[in-house]
Amino acid sequence: MFNTKSEMNELKIYNYQGKKNVCGERVREARQICHMSQSDLAAKLQIKGITIVRDSISRIEIGTRFVADYELMVLSEILNISVNWLLGLE
Repeated sequence: MFNTKSEMNELKIYNYQGKKNVCGERVREARQICHMSQSDLAAKLQIKGITIVRDSISRIEIGTRFVADYELMVLSEILNISVNWLLGLE
């Protein structure tokens, strides 16, 4: 799969201000406003085709899990908020 160790190292996920995502705190805020548990949110994401479990939601919210762009789109749809709001741009 990788020809050299340096190619493997290029796939590292880097931190931004000590976190692996910028949306975690806002995911938690929006989830709580919707009176939804982490398990409820994981189930709704699974229904939309995102493979995720409750523990992953917890890790997103505390910033220790990377969030893919397609996950961000579905999170915004489920939580009825914009992607820009999740990213802290509004």
